[in-house]
Amino acid sequence: MRNTKNRLARNIARTALVLTSATAVVLSLTACGGTGSDSSDGKTVTVYSADGVGDWYKTQFAKFKDQTGISVNLVEAGSGEVVNRVDKEQANPQADVIVTLPPFMQKADKTGLLQASGVDTAAFPASEKDAGGKWVTLAGNYLCFIANPSVEAPKLTWDDLLKPEYKGKIQYSTPGQAGDGTAVLILLQQLYGKQGALDYLTKLQSNNVGPSSSTGKLQAKVDKGEILVANGDIQMNLATIKEKGSKFSVFFPAAADGKQSTVALPYLMGLAKGAPHSDAGKKLMDYLLSADAQKTLTDANAVSARTDLKDSPAAAGAVSPASLVKNVDVLHPDWNKVLEDLDADVAAYTKATGS
Repeated sequence: MRNTKNRLARNIARTALVLTSATAVVLSLTACGGTGSDSSDGKTVTVYSADGVGDWYKTQFAKFKDQTGISVNLVEAGSGEVVNRVDKEQANPQADVIVTLPPFMQKADKTGLLQASGVDTAAFPASEKDAGGKWVTLAGNYLCFIANPSVEAPKLTWDDLLKPEYKGKIQYSTPGQAGDGTAVLILLQQLYGKQGALDYLTKLQSNNVGPSSSTGKLQAKVDKGEILVANGDIQMNLATIKEKGSKFSVFFPAAADGKQSTVALPYLMGLAKGAPHSDAGKKLMDYLLSADAQKTLTDANAVSARTDLKDSPAAAGAVSPASLVKNVDVLHPDWNKVLEDLDADVAAYTKATGS
């Protein structure tokens, strides 16, 4: 037991060294009486993931360990931060599996941070996976906004968010750093064009609290009334309402004509290049993509992209994401094109807003 504890302490210390941001959270699911996290025994796998599905992970990782004896270390951060950390660690790779939102997974692929996993993705349509086997949709999701109960959210329009009464009461995660924040920029580009999006966000800046690399952290601020409106995504927000009793509401700002729109924003999963425990990583990916694991995504208010499960009803007591976007126009951007323009778009955004 003492040797196991010592190994665990050493490995937790090593894991802590890779955390370059105070926003990251490390969740070690290695038990005292279980297998250690010694890299030589192949009994540990490390996942770097965009935040939002932590509770679902916890349940699934525990089941995975029961079945395989392999423990999972989870590092959560903003979508862009996840990829940046993997990039910085290329001389000494720490991550085995990467989960992040578009276009950051496409960025990871383009910059050589992924390798073909070889896992079975036959149940997933071509639109939900990379042709080269570098990534696959782990969970379907959509961009949304959240509002404090004091706000009549269903009636809010994009123009309403510019009103003086929201000064210092709105915050959205930063484009280029957070997947949800990038999706806000992309959605506004789809609605108003690139210059129109910049013009709108420049006006919104007078009401915006400031930058945030993590969308998840905005939830508590809205719930407490520190701010009134923030961006989010359906899966994360519904899960927080269910699991933590948060009182904020989910909504989609409307255009002047009353039309509501959103962006499909799936969690994508891939195997990291140079993964120190690639075999264990592949086993975990196979498990998370299996029908048994994917069926439980409804418990986490997400949807499976598997062709045999995509129309599965929501779990008892859960809200179906599909029901929330039933009357909302769902946009599917060309994420490779988004990535191609991303640096220039983020630079233009930064210049326009002064953030």
